[in-house]
Amino acid sequence: MTRDRHRRPRGRRVVAGLAVATALVLALDLSGAVDTSPVRGLAAAGLGPLERAVGPREDEAARLRAENTRLTTRLADTEQRLAAAERADALLDTPTLRGLTLVAARVVGVGPSGPAGPERVTLDVGARDGVQTDRAVVTADGLVGRVVAVGPWTCDVLLLGGREVAVGVRVGPRGVLGEVSAAAPAGAPAPKPGTLALAPVTGGALATGDTVTTLGSPGDRPFPAGLVVGTVTAVDDARGRPTAGGVVTPAVAPATLDVVGVVLGERRAQPRPSATAGG
Repeated sequence: MTRDRHRRPRGRRVVAGLAVATALVLALDLSGAVDTSPVRGLAAAGLGPLERAVGPREDEAARLRAENTRLTTRLADTEQRLAAAERADALLDTPTLRGLTLVAARVVGVGPSGPAGPERVTLDVGARDGVQTDRAVVTADGLVGRVVAVGPWTCDVLLLGGREVAVGVRVGPRGVLGEVSAAAPAGAPAPKPGTLALAPVTGGALATGDTVTTLGSPGDRPFPAGLVVGTVTAVDDARGRPTAGGVVTPAVAPATLDVVGVVLGERRAQPRPSATAGG
């Protein structure tokens, strides 16, 4: 304990002496009365180790900052790739998509927005990947839209909810037929942003909570049957109309699109077999 108390004042005296000597050398150097180059050399030799002991030089600190930035960016990119791979696996494991041939794609561009958000996106797959126009685009959650333009390396997709998209659907456990679009039927209120208008066929009854799925198209083009479109979240008053309409909340939110699948072909590769009734 006694030895430590003696060392501390001695260390402070050394630092104070160095400070005084540095100030003296600086004053002599500025006056020009004495050639201080030898003294400056000795000071550099003596203070250099002290400077290195205090901390890294500025160029070393800059190098460390750049390396930290590079590693952080690399980690974020790796995490993003892993998340995309997980979403692609979930897409291929979706029961409603079983039997469909898909090519995975990522959204790389967003077009102009309408009242409910973006109406068109660009994907990073095209004709070289087998993509054609009027093919459905899906996620593990449900229907996204349909392909409307194809280039060699990319394609454009018109999203569900766009002003030019209308989808034939089945609603609920009874499979009520209808049509979903962004435009409300005559006499019905316009759907709020982020929702769709559902117009069932005459006499079709709707219920809140009903699941809405695609009716299907010849050759599965543009929409295969059974894809989830959304859920009925409200039923309108008929107000003199033959059938009450409804409001559908889409299963897929356009603002969250990332990894999607483009349908490339039909489920059925062979002609459907015929059968004799009552046989």
